[in-house]
Amino acid sequence: MRTGIFLLTENYHGTAGETIRNDIELGVYAEALGLDEVWFAEHHFNAFSLIPNPTLMMAALAARTTRIRIGSAALLAPFYQSIRLAEEIATLDNLSLGRINAGFAKGGFAYDVEHFEKSPQNLREEMFERVEKIDERLSGYPLLEPKPLQNKVPFYIATFSTTETIAFAAKHGYGLMFSQGATLKQCVEAQELYDAIAGFYPEIVLMRVFCVAEDHESAYKQALPATDHFIKCMRAVQAKAEKPDFHQANYEALLNQRYQFFDGKVFLDNAILGNIGECAAQIVQLKRSIRHLHLVLKPASSSAEQTREMLKIFSRDIRPEIERIKVPEGEM
Repeated sequence: MRTGIFLLTENYHGTAGETIRNDIELGVYAEALGLDEVWFAEHHFNAFSLIPNPTLMMAALAARTTRIRIGSAALLAPFYQSIRLAEEIATLDNLSLGRINAGFAKGGFAYDVEHFEKSPQNLREEMFERVEKIDERLSGYPLLEPKPLQNKVPFYIATFSTTETIAFAAKHGYGLMFSQGATLKQCVEAQELYDAIAGFYPEIVLMRVFCVAEDHESAYKQALPATDHFIKCMRAVQAKAEKPDFHQANYEALLNQRYQFFDGKVFLDNAILGNIGECAAQIVQLKRSIRHLHLVLKPASSSAEQTREMLKIFSRDIRPEIERIKVPEGEM
């Protein structure tokens, strides 16, 4: 099992520049803690998640690190020219000395399809076409310069357990990528379908909300405001509304109102929450069920200091507990 951190450049309190630089520092800190991977999101026209160009973030982090792998979670393939994105990925692979993971998604927020002039019903097919072309360009295309350092840059395809998308990934040998709301059952069913098509199990990148505290109840309560605010802001972008303000104090009243419109609890129902032992046990369950797991943590906090503290506890206390149990991956 590989472990990593999911960075969305979330602007709770600071300026855009401060927020962007803070995520680069978190990536540097993740390497110092011994994590294996950092994954950057891609969001457009969004005053909360300030990351319209993940390749710039990946380049900045590559210049500050030497070991940790750096991935996109995920590049919205339909909005790119294939050859141009292939060049960017190849350049990043050289800059990072061969540490790039390339994740792709189809996108679909209202502003995205409007301003990139796309048809929502065609996004999945466009993603398939773009990814195939990018793969071809990175795999020996004579005009592509620079060539990537890796013989094969790892590709991952984001899916909500869509059979068509899983089949596409299996056909090409790409990994799968699941969001914070994906259930363990969905992941297991996807890996079995993939195996039935490809004859082997996929690498699976699984995002999980993460919060460690004294007990499960305390962790849930602590994680709730930041997680709900993220969901609220994403819904605002989809509805072409302004970014809401973040107010910790009045969240109890807001939450009851919010769940009438969106079941944000799905993120927390599948989260890694609790004390050190509880978090370790939840991760062990994932490791037992998913054969080639990349567990990517999304610390549920509006504070950079608190995020750092949770990552430190994971590295210092939770990860050794998981390693002590020595569970084979995908034993179930």
